Amino acid sequence: MDEVVPALATGEASSDAVKEQPLKVYIWDMDETLILLKSLLDGSYAGAFDGLKDREKSVEIGKRWENLILELCDEHFFYEEIENYNEPYLNALNEYDDGRDLTSYDFEADCFSSPYDDVNKKKLAYRHRAIGEKYAKGLEKILDQHMVKVWNDLYNLTDKYTDGWLSSAHKLLEEALGKSAASPTTNSSSINCIVTSGSLIPSLAKCLLYRLNDVVSSENVYSSWEVGKLQCFKWIKERFDGPNVRFCAIGDGHEECSAAQVMKWPFIKIEFQPDAPHRFPGLDMPTVQTYMDVIYESSSKDG
Repeated sequence: MDEVVPALATGEASSDAVKEQPLKVYIWDMDETLILLKSLLDGSYAGAFDGLKDREKSVEIGKRWENLILELCDEHFFYEEIENYNEPYLNALNEYDDGRDLTSYDFEADCFSSPYDDVNKKKLAYRHRAIGEKYAKGLEKILDQHMVKVWNDLYNLTDKYTDGWLSSAHKLLEEALGKSAASPTTNSSSINCIVTSGSLIPSLAKCLLYRLNDVVSSENVYSSWEVGKLQCFKWIKERFDGPNVRFCAIGDGHEECSAAQVMKWPFIKIEFQPDAPHRFPGLDMPTVQTYMDVIYESSSKDG
């Protein structure tokens, strides 16, 4: 990946800032880490609370999210056309994008289809660019008022049911970037990336629906669906690496744990059980920083 590190909106560090403090790159898993979905759908989240959580309500909430994600993908993200052409990140086809103005481009008439040749890769690159532009605008500019209410109500219902899992995860990502309600500007010395095992387009839809788009830019979302998490981790290291850069992976699965071990990065395991040491609410930046200090200070001494 030879693209330029994104600008301020993605947490790019200026050369002066990097000299003063490390550039910190946080690599987050999505499902069962920043959001809860599978555990709501199969009832395992409710089951962990020994009858204190309504399992039927959990499943209902999960199904509503599933339907909303599919609806956003199909109606706004070309998903029926491109679901068989998953790419690992939104800029993967930039070399095929000639920068054409897409304002009046007719996506329905361009006959995007197989074979997956250069002509159709250009058409897919156009769709990726259009999706990135919609992502940057946010759902309030995409959905009508009724759907915005449906979405907001579901988010709030889910956050209440999970004791603030979604909002506390979002708050931690804000803190990772140095953002707060009092000081909403981004600290240029930190970057959030997401590496998810889901396919790319639904993952971008989830970022929007779960309100992560203001703390994770579209070009920082990676799908490991075909390539695996280790390859995505390697791409992220190539993209952001430097003499004073620190990485940290946070997730719930074995694959991201193993990939972090190969990369010699700190790894924080998320679990939704109420007595788990790292979950939301609960995980905070001092804890994350401690994990990073242990690994990087140890590496510094070894070096």
